[in-house]
Amino acid sequence: MLFWRVKPLDKILETAEKKSLKRQLGAFQLTMLGIGAIIGPGIFVLTAEAGQKAGPAMMFAFVIAAVVCALAALAYSELASMVPVSGSAYTYTYGVLGEAIAWTVGWALVLEYAVAAGAVSVGWSGYMNGLLTSAGMELPAALKAGPLDGGSFNLLAFLIALAVTGLLVIGTSKSAKVNAVLVLVKVAALTAFIFVTVPAVQDANFQPFFPTGWGSPLGGIGVLGAAASIFFAYVGFDAVSTAAEETKNPNRNIPIGLIGSLLVCTIFYMLVSYGAVGAIGAQPMLNADGVAIHPGTPELAAACKGTDALVCSKEPLAHVLKVMGFAGLGNLIGLAAAVALPSVILMMLYGQTRIFFTMSRDGLLPEGLSKVHPKFHTPHVVTMITGGFVALFAALFPVGILADISNSGTLFAFMAVSAAVLILRKRDPLRPRPFRTPMVWLVCPLAIAGCLLLFLNLSIYTLAMFFGWAIVGLLIYWSYGYRNSDLARGITGPEGGPKIDPEPPFHEGPQA
Repeated sequence: MLFWRVKPLDKILETAEKKSLKRQLGAFQLTMLGIGAIIGPGIFVLTAEAGQKAGPAMMFAFVIAAVVCALAALAYSELASMVPVSGSAYTYTYGVLGEAIAWTVGWALVLEYAVAAGAVSVGWSGYMNGLLTSAGMELPAALKAGPLDGGSFNLLAFLIALAVTGLLVIGTSKSAKVNAVLVLVKVAALTAFIFVTVPAVQDANFQPFFPTGWGSPLGGIGVLGAAASIFFAYVGFDAVSTAAEETKNPNRNIPIGLIGSLLVCTIFYMLVSYGAVGAIGAQPMLNADGVAIHPGTPELAAACKGTDALVCSKEPLAHVLKVMGFAGLGNLIGLAAAVALPSVILMMLYGQTRIFFTMSRDGLLPEGLSKVHPKFHTPHVVTMITGGFVALFAALFPVGILADISNSGTLFAFMAVSAAVLILRKRDPLRPRPFRTPMVWLVCPLAIAGCLLLFLNLSIYTLAMFFGWAIVGLLIYWSYGYRNSDLARGITGPEGGPKIDPEPPFHEGPQA
């Protein structure tokens, strides 16, 4: 009976009905929203990671990850349009697959949001350290990276995570105008990079094109291993699907926004990776046996000492320009990343706190986590706890490991959402769907298969971390959530359904 503790969608929707939103977004606005959410740490930070795993063939990895994301996005959008409330995939699966699976998905989303926030913090610190070095204010090596990456404690990553946490506690919001400016900054930086590097491309830098092959399951190396990491560069697309309630003609405009933003970003990513590889090369560092060394290991940190290889850089795009002799432009690229990436950290931390808040409100986590600050009107307890852990992740782990762990949780959640769409089509075919996944019996199975393929091409270390995290989560669920959830205690609201509290009295959160 455990998996039949399903919270009725009608009851979940009571929250949304109290705060209906005006449909005012068109296809262009949605596409720009998606571009702003997608372009971020993946392309600015993980280019070096992808190069170490796949060499020049990382360009294929960008395409593979984009296709899987597009399939998952179409599935995700159907539930987002039907259940436009807080909680993301956790809420959707609670209303379709039941409490235990919803808990598992919610616990996995910690990897998507909190660990990803740590990864972005590490990426930001790489660019900031580059700027400080250029200005003659270089930090000691021990404070520039974590223990697995040749240092001891990544000070700047730790501090930026704490700073963003503080902003969220006092209720800082990010307006659409600020977001638009940041989008322009990011797009301008990538455009400048493309214009400088593409004319300098040399054929020799693409040989060999497949130095590590396509990869193998659990290997974490090769084109598929790189695609599993590069997946991190696209996951911001869910900002489009979650805007379904505010979209005019969602059946038409959401697919345009999703596919349009993914297509534009994929073209940018392909050109950036082509320019980076062609200008200075991206051959992976090999061990004594001629095998590519796994990123995020002390062995790679040792092999990278004294080299200016792209795969060893903590600020890959700025590094390419500096190697080419454009140090000033490289610093500007670094500055653009330093300005834009904190907003991504803020969005990820905000999303994580909302999921924790919703789980606490449902009784699956202690009630104290959903306390709201009397002055700032924000969930300060869960925000400070989450921010503290994110800061520690960022201080101790390399960006590649954090990104891969984050991807494992995201891929699992996307598989659950795609399955939920198919189940709900059978269970409740007449329910109104503002957006319907096209060719659903083809798209959703392909989305599940694509996510599973990338999931299995993460390293065995990453998958061990994922399953260890899942076991910890299940232990917490069995010891607390199973007995204390609203459904377990029979707490009901009107008409005998489960109690649905109103939306928390937050200040306006970060807006796209």
